[in-house]
Amino acid sequence: MFHVLEKRIAAAIGSRIKALYGVEATPQTEQPKQASFGEIALPAAFQLARELKKAPRAIAQELLSEADAIEGIAAIEIAGNGYLNVRLDRGYYGAKLLEGAGEERPEHAGKIIVEHTNINPNKAAHIGHLRNAILGDTFVRMLRSTGRNVEVQNYIDNTGVQVADVVVGFLHPEVFPPIKKEPFDYLCWDLYAAVSSYYEEHKEALEWRRNTLHAIESGHGAEAEKAHEVSDRIVHAHLATMWRLNIAYDVLPRESEILHLKFWATAFELLRQRKAIYLETEGKNKGCWVMPGSAFRQAVNPEAASEEGEDTKVIVRSNGTETYVGKDIAYQLWKFGLLGKDFHYQQWHTYENGHVVWSTTDEPQDELQHFGRGRKVYNVIDSRQSYLQDVVVAGLRALGFERQAEASIHFSYEMVALSPRTCVDLGIELSEEDKKRPYVEVSGRKGLGVKADDLIDKLIERALEEVTSRHAEEPEESRREAATKIAVGALRYFMLKYTRNSVIAFDMSEALSFEGETGPYVQYAAVRARNILRKLEERGESLPDFAAELTREAMARQLESEDCWQLLLSASKAGSAVERAVASGEPSHVARYAFQLAQAFSNFYHGYPVLTETDREKKTFLLWMTDYFRGQLERTLDVLGIQVPEYM
Repeated sequence: MFHVLEKRIAAAIGSRIKALYGVEATPQTEQPKQASFGEIALPAAFQLARELKKAPRAIAQELLSEADAIEGIAAIEIAGNGYLNVRLDRGYYGAKLLEGAGEERPEHAGKIIVEHTNINPNKAAHIGHLRNAILGDTFVRMLRSTGRNVEVQNYIDNTGVQVADVVVGFLHPEVFPPIKKEPFDYLCWDLYAAVSSYYEEHKEALEWRRNTLHAIESGHGAEAEKAHEVSDRIVHAHLATMWRLNIAYDVLPRESEILHLKFWATAFELLRQRKAIYLETEGKNKGCWVMPGSAFRQAVNPEAASEEGEDTKVIVRSNGTETYVGKDIAYQLWKFGLLGKDFHYQQWHTYENGHVVWSTTDEPQDELQHFGRGRKVYNVIDSRQSYLQDVVVAGLRALGFERQAEASIHFSYEMVALSPRTCVDLGIELSEEDKKRPYVEVSGRKGLGVKADDLIDKLIERALEEVTSRHAEEPEESRREAATKIAVGALRYFMLKYTRNSVIAFDMSEALSFEGETGPYVQYAAVRARNILRKLEERGESLPDFAAELTREAMARQLESEDCWQLLLSASKAGSAVERAVASGEPSHVARYAFQLAQAFSNFYHGYPVLTETDREKKTFLLWMTDYFRGQLERTLDVLGIQVPEYM
């Protein structure tokens, strides 16, 4: 409701600006510095002052004098040198919230594609992958909650070096004795580490990798068959791991089909014909097809495009094989529907809720599906890949696809490490020096990573201990269900509460705390709200007919209390918080809002004894506030991918 009124007010002021000055403007709205100044501030007069060559206060006065009544607005006042401060009609606002106004989702043109997770299908997922998947999934939820059409893609590099190395391990049992371990993705974790270690001591064995990689890319032979088996089993394991965190996908584009369906060949011809790449005839890149350095400098910083230095990017190696960035350019062209080719699709997996995830295939299918053809594309990839993402954008620009280049967003993030005490909790041995560090980096290649499932299991175990200490009388299955929701909420919230450009040092004890800025703290607020309503039923009472009893006049009377008004105002800003987070590309803003909303409910919970209130109108209002808080907390937690347990 709040963001609906914000837009309405901004549109009305914009219309007045057009009528008075003939200027097209979309006024910005801000939060007043103090609550006593009102609910919305507009700096429109300051934005117009230079163009109109007038003092901001004079412009504000003209805008105010021309103002017609705006529904839901009690008053608009001039403050300082020209701010317009808006005071909402509290009775109107409360009545509209009761009606459910502002819950409608506007339509947005076009499809948004979000690609995230993208784990190499050669071993179990680790903690670093979780930040990618949780960020991507939460951003998808944010977009969908605001009415946008979103397609979720999880790219599967099933023909890459990492898969080849695991295949080498399976096909050379004389060097790598069979490892007896389940599940399969854990077995491959150890095998991959063993092969990587062997290469360091036996450089000649790298020939195995080259031969295996060539066979996999061609799609023929025992190596290709084994790679297909390994990658498919690992992908199923990854999907199961992510489903534990409430993460699902729509389609799995696979690199094998990009190769077999000649996507790159089509992209290469486009680039060659447009002279976006050229064949290098001398120097270290002789025989390679390269993109000039000026092209991707233009993509990053147009002002630097003419700087000295070619620093070319190799797109096709001298042996004829394309680089990763070559495949990425072809993939990005397909996402926008610019390649002139499409995959075939087969059902890959059906989740417990009935949602189907599809995968690409090179075999025609009876059931036709269509994916891709997005208007905007977000690639959730860590910040270390920024350069390669810039080259992909440069490829689009070089082909003349300026709009699509602008609509290609690198949704970057920093790495995840572990706090020293969490390393100890997970059984990772640390040196004395590491114990003193603020965080400890781990390495999956060396086998020193933290598997995602192990971390989730440990969090559930710790949460179960806490739940059992509080609710020992509850059945074990019920306690485990509650503990699982708490553990997942703790993990997701911890990964989301930091801005994307922050390095995270994951700390298990901090994440699971019921106090402070944590997932369990927010969940606990929602549980408390539910408990008030449950206790009402246990007393033999039922919720009043809010619509019949809480008239606009009754709302106005109850919201004369500044405390109640500020609490309701805070609770009503969920939609606005998500919209602002989408605009900034920062899921952390939604996490922070959830925490602030939980704090607001805590103040309400301690300040107003709802069930013992004797005044009928007051009690009805407080019960409605409780139910409204509950709904807004649950709505915000759902955007964060966090469920509310029955008890904590």
